[in-house]
Amino acid sequence: MEWNVVVSIYQQGFGRALRALQKFGQVERSPYYNLLLMKLDDPVALLEPVERLTQENPALYDAISRIAPAMCCFQFRSAGEFREQAEAILLEWAPRLAGRSFHVRLRCRGAKPELSAHETERILDDIVVRATAPSGQPARISFADPDAVIAIDTVDDRAGASLWTRDDLARHRLLRPD
Repeated sequence: MEWNVVVSIYQQGFGRALRALQKFGQVERSPYYNLLLMKLDDPVALLEPVERLTQENPALYDAISRIAPAMCCFQFRSAGEFREQAEAILLEWAPRLAGRSFHVRLRCRGAKPELSAHETERILDDIVVRATAPSGQPARISFADPDAVIAIDTVDDRAGASLWTRDDLARHRLLRPD
């Protein structure tokens, strides 16, 4: 499946979440424990209706741990190819991060063993800082209340990336990138 949304599920909530999400579009079980994958025309638009549904049905909020809609998706065959493609996306987003605090959060599921989340996060953080430096307002890495978070999820050889601002994170409680 060429997913563009990853949904993490709390224990005991899989069936509830699967049934509820089916009304929004194509949803499939992933090969990984408590992880659903979705393919939607507008993945970010999923957040509002699911959050309304969790307000109407609190048991669903207890079932869904995190929703990760991807603004950009790509396939990769190696850690090097992953980094190249992620770098291209981050360089496009870098102007939006100039003078702001941020960090990259990477969640890998089934990715190649050479793709180390911690090391890759550090490399991608550095790319954004270097890209924004010539503006005279370099981005700053911060884990305490950052202005933005770049969330990247991988499932096997596919990745999805998004850039969320502090306002996005406050408005959409199911994003939970950290």
